[in-house]
Amino acid sequence: MPRRQTPETGTTRVRSWSRDVLGVRALNRALLERQLLLRRRKLSAAAAIERLVGMQAQIPNSPYVGLWTRLEGFRPQALADLINERRAVRIALMRSTIHLVTARDCLALRPVLQPVMDRNLYVGSPHGRRIRGMDIESLLAAGRALLEEQPRTNAELGKLLSMRWPNRDAASLAYAIRNLAPLVQVPPRGIWGAGGQAACTTAEAWLGGSLELDPSPDKMILRYLAAFGPATVGDIQTWSGLSAVGDVIERLRPRLRIFRNERGRELFDVPDGSLPDPDTSAPPRFLPEYDNVLLSHADRTRVIADEHRKLAGAGGGSVLIDGFVRGTWRVTRQRSTARLIVVLFKRLSKKESAALTNEGTQLLSFVAAAADIQDIQLTTPS
Repeated sequence: MPRRQTPETGTTRVRSWSRDVLGVRALNRALLERQLLLRRRKLSAAAAIERLVGMQAQIPNSPYVGLWTRLEGFRPQALADLINERRAVRIALMRSTIHLVTARDCLALRPVLQPVMDRNLYVGSPHGRRIRGMDIESLLAAGRALLEEQPRTNAELGKLLSMRWPNRDAASLAYAIRNLAPLVQVPPRGIWGAGGQAACTTAEAWLGGSLELDPSPDKMILRYLAAFGPATVGDIQTWSGLSAVGDVIERLRPRLRIFRNERGRELFDVPDGSLPDPDTSAPPRFLPEYDNVLLSHADRTRVIADEHRKLAGAGGGSVLIDGFVRGTWRVTRQRSTARLIVVLFKRLSKKESAALTNEGTQLLSFVAAAADIQDIQLTTPS
């Protein structure tokens, strides 16, 4: 049973809350703890990325902000070095979206998620219809050869493939290779302050290793639960994009802790998953756009209220107040001035505003270190 220090005496008292049914705050605090958001940790960037089972990265700078908000003393060069030295890569994985993962996880996770990539190609896009009837093995071999000759953009790849298959749509030929082969985006894409087009080669060519041969999702799902649990079958499917997750959970059930949420749904967890006291304080945090904390559950109420989802979807990063999304943020730049604009959904207390402003000052120092003038603008409901 969880314990905490009382502020008046510093003594420890026992809180009597049920571990059989987990409420929203209990799930929220578990998520924040496992996602390194209750307190910054002394971890390397590589260790944090693996602990989080990758980071959403279709916006190149998002992982940098995501690591800054989670780690003590994080500097952009630490992640840039990982990417330049081929110890971390950007590749389509969970939900067929671009994620930043370590080289080791790239080779381990990509085979598990091939069914997701296949479904995205043949069911979730028009490109699958446009390559119908082709010799897919020949197409894949040709695409691999071109990309291993040198990294290429999708447009470059499609143009070259259409020279061999002139009656096929060039974009669809390139998209097919993107889904059928494990393609990594090479630097300078994903490097802080550098940018560049998304040029790809195969993971094997870039990393000098082979994909793991076991496509079983068991290990990956256990890692998800450690990083995002306790969670329902639907949550796991939402995060991964895999289907038939229920069969995997039944196979793993003897190894799992089982709870229920307030709606009576089963929640599955690893045996040693942290469950902090629901009253644990949570500092303000600035999450980058598309942070996995916001996208990895079918029921997102553990981190954002239903009435706030449309407001949060208006663009920009998300602001956590007391562990829940209560606003959005973005940074604008004009000449030598950088301004952090925070749009809050509800008015904050003076204490919350002060804590948020302090965190925002540190964020500006990270993302706009060269700006001569740094300014914070909090917009609250009237």
